[in-house]
Amino acid sequence: MRRLYFVEPIVAIYAFAGFLVFPLVPQYVYRRLWQDLTNSTYPESDNSSRCTPTNGSNHSNHQEEVQRAASLFSLYTELFSSIPSLTVTLILVSYSDQYGRKITIILPLVGSLVYTLSFLAVSFFELNLYLLIVASFVSSLFGGIGTMLGGCFAYIADMCEDGKQKTLRMAGVDMVIGLLSGVASISTGYFLRAAGFNWPFFTSALFQLANLLYAVLILGESRVVETPEEGVSCGMALQKLVKGVQQIFVGGSRNRNCLLGLLITIFSVYTFADMGGLSMVTLYELNEPLCWSEILIGYGSALSTTVFLTSFAGLSLLSRCLPDVVIVLIGMLSLCSGLVFVAFAKTTLMMFLARIPMMLAVMPFPVMRSMMSKVVSKSDQGALFACVAFLESLSSNIGLAVFSSIYATTVAWYPGFNFLLAASLCIIPIMMLGLVNLFREDDSEETEPLLSGAQTIPSDDLPVA
Repeated sequence: MRRLYFVEPIVAIYAFAGFLVFPLVPQYVYRRLWQDLTNSTYPESDNSSRCTPTNGSNHSNHQEEVQRAASLFSLYTELFSSIPSLTVTLILVSYSDQYGRKITIILPLVGSLVYTLSFLAVSFFELNLYLLIVASFVSSLFGGIGTMLGGCFAYIADMCEDGKQKTLRMAGVDMVIGLLSGVASISTGYFLRAAGFNWPFFTSALFQLANLLYAVLILGESRVVETPEEGVSCGMALQKLVKGVQQIFVGGSRNRNCLLGLLITIFSVYTFADMGGLSMVTLYELNEPLCWSEILIGYGSALSTTVFLTSFAGLSLLSRCLPDVVIVLIGMLSLCSGLVFVAFAKTTLMMFLARIPMMLAVMPFPVMRSMMSKVVSKSDQGALFACVAFLESLSSNIGLAVFSSIYATTVAWYPGFNFLLAASLCIIPIMMLGLVNLFREDDSEETEPLLSGAQTIPSDDLPVA
């Protein structure tokens, strides 16, 4: 069988299958908690029925109680899944430098399939809602989306010699995520209304199974796989991985090390503000005064994912005339302005329009990944993206936990506080961008010798199975 060397189909199917379920998770939890806490069925007749105060202040109290319980459920889920996922991400993506990238892609796909099947079982048999936290913990033992994307970005770095090609292909991965997740998000609302929760979960599981088969049987390996040494203990192997990660921070000059550390810090803080700030959007849309239905939530999620497409288009154009740092700055300002808009959105129209300022908010991610990739050798790409994926997952998980707690505390007096806080945090990486140029003087001189030790399969001489 001829092997293919494209991870984009894996990311595309993963995005479609994931976003077929992702918008349903908070909605399913919200409905189950509504039934448990109010002892009444969840109203589904129209867009405004839940916001019609049939019992005076009791209705408002129920609304706040369910919102608070749902945000805390999200917090517990993140706490139980974050540590295993972070550990696996760091080990697997570093491990891929010696033993191939595919393992970092295949294992997270297995975990995602396990989680979706567990969700299907809880929904179909109406099992205890908190079993979903157990399922999240088990699936995290296989890694998470950070593990898979870390492996995919390292795979792309292996295959690309040109820096601009690397940037655009990494941005293309983000665009694929946006395109397919947008299609899935639009489908989700209608799918849920027509068939309930079970069929979307089942359909997602089928796509994830097909994705796993592609990764195992068709995807080629981008690196020469070393044979594990006999007699090497697990501790020695882990020590080797730790040294590989350590080497990317101490193996270069002072300027290069400072630049890499600064870029990773900017990336992590921006991820914290982005993921944390946007994590409560669905609950915000379910709350008063918006009270969106599953159809509107689907359209809102789809519109949000178009940010990936517009960011890719913006990056493709801006990279022709602007330096990387300016492109990152524009993206950060885009997110900041959009979050402020969301914080004051009180009508359906305003909530939809709030997506427009965020059209370029994804641009900083591929640009900063490419900037970091350019300053380390190709033989250390796995260690680099292990650190990036680890810190990205850590920032995301901490952001989700922190903002879930804050939302539970502030939902009663100002639900939009989360978004204003996230917008304020964006100022930190924006200010830090001004320091990047101070450490880039010797960047072009340092990068070339670093690339000389690469052990990548040449693109013109890829093996055929």
